[in-house]
Amino acid sequence: QVQLVESGGGLVQAGGSLRLSCTASGVTWGTSVLAWFRRAPAKERQFVAAITWSGSSTLYGDSVKGRFTTSKDNAKNTAYLQANNLKPEDTAVYYCAALRGSATNWYNPSLYNYWGQGTQVTVSS
Repeated sequence: QVQLVESGGGLVQAGGSLRLSCTASGVTWGTSVLAWFRRAPAKERQFVAAITWSGSSTLYGDSVKGRFTTSKDNAKNTAYLQANNLKPEDTAVYYCAALRGSATNWYNPSLYNYWGQGTQVTVSS
């Protein structure tokens, strides 16, 4: 089992920034990818970003490219999502997810084995 705990959400004005954290604990051996998804009210869950467990590769959703950056502190088993130039449409609950084993389509939420509880991000206009 892998436990994921997110933190760092909050209320910010448009154009502002937030840094979300996702700390993994438990049996993390075999985890290959940590990803960020978000879900806005009445919308489907959306892929935001992903990073390999080693931190060597990243992938971003089109809506956040150039504004969001994901990174990982391997010593702390923690992934970060630095969200800059936030827009009202970024308002959502942000979830961290862990994928065990290998997979190529990181965009697909059904591939992820473990999920955090989510953290709310609200961007006011």
